[in-house]
Amino acid sequence: MNKKKIVKVGNIECGSDELFLISGPCVIESESIMMKTAEHLKKVEEKLNIPIIYKSSFTKDNRSSLDFYQGPGLDEGLKILQRVKDEFGFPLLTDIHTPDQAAPAGEVVDVIQIPAYLCMQSSILVESAKTGKVVNIKHGQFLAPENMIKPAMKVVASGNDQIILTERGYTFGYNDLIVDPRSFYHLNETGYPVVFDITHSIRKYGIPSADPNGGAREFLPSISRAGVAAGVDGVFIETHPDPANALCDAASQLCITDLEEFLLPLIELHNLEVKYRK
Repeated sequence: MNKKKIVKVGNIECGSDELFLISGPCVIESESIMMKTAEHLKKVEEKLNIPIIYKSSFTKDNRSSLDFYQGPGLDEGLKILQRVKDEFGFPLLTDIHTPDQAAPAGEVVDVIQIPAYLCMQSSILVESAKTGKVVNIKHGQFLAPENMIKPAMKVVASGNDQIILTERGYTFGYNDLIVDPRSFYHLNETGYPVVFDITHSIRKYGIPSADPNGGAREFLPSISRAGVAAGVDGVFIETHPDPANALCDAASQLCITDLEEFLLPLIELHNLEVKYRK
């Protein structure tokens, strides 16, 4: 494996020997839900000594129906994220969907995320790179994992080498996502920090996220442990105080009260993997 580049997000050294967590509600709902989630995440961070990047989307632009909740929008969403940062001190991550959203998002968040569907869109990558913020590129469902170096190089060519790559499963066009463990090897070979987006990897496409059949939670322990044992640097777990009533990805988000127990074996596995690697 290539020597990992250390990418700093706030005080978090992504790509070091310390496992980090990206977590928060899938989409920004009410301010109270955002704050309640952040308050619990702060307790988890302190108890388990795992650094956390707070994540939530101001817009979900790829919902399967216009009738589904898409979020509060850029301006209101960034205001709420700023309140989370001011009160709890988390570094922030949010995703953008158009090039013009990069600059305003970069004024608030520490990491700009490129959605999997858009990972090859040069204009979005270039504008995100120009902000100077860390760019988290999610692995497109349609792209071989070794080809993720190509969007990364677009960011580098635009003057920014602060990059994270995130796996979230693939087989575009089928109503399921498959996590191929070989992907972790290929992503690690790029030399950039690698994150495993666990909760999105169990989504069932074509089924509304409010439907209990819209996610396969029974696979969460198996795939999360496989990814951590394969040497990822961070895990991405969307959390919510009441997943069943979440306005997006209700069938796949983890209840915030279950997060601590879920993380314990992952931290242990990560420490063993680091020890073995050395």
